[in-house]
Amino acid sequence: MLLLAMFAIGAASAVAQSQEVVFDLRIEKGKVVPPSMRLIRVKEGDAVKLRWTSDKPIALHLHGYDIETKVEPGIVAEMAFAARATGRFPVEEHKPNAKGGHSHGEAPLVRIEVRPR
Repeated sequence: MLLLAMFAIGAASAVAQSQEVVFDLRIEKGKVVPPSMRLIRVKEGDAVKLRWTSDKPIALHLHGYDIETKVEPGIVAEMAFAARATGRFPVEEHKPNAKGGHSHGEAPLVRIEVRPR
């Protein structure tokens, strides 16, 4: 019983420590501007929202969380996820290829770093 109560208190404490974090990201000429936004740090358990705008149509993929979204000029596109897995996760452009699959851009547009609590 005591162990179960301690677990419940610990879980409630972890939930209370998590927070919603929102990042507004702008892509211009194939790069996120300003460059300081190319590494985003959050904590494990955070509810993360990435709000994207772009000067051209682009398909984005957040690796590790396997989230894809399409961004159209003049429209805000959102990627939302609970930061459960820790580590560094790239967001890359998905480009269609002739064989029906996709390829990635030269370098990640952004890296999401999820730190343990």
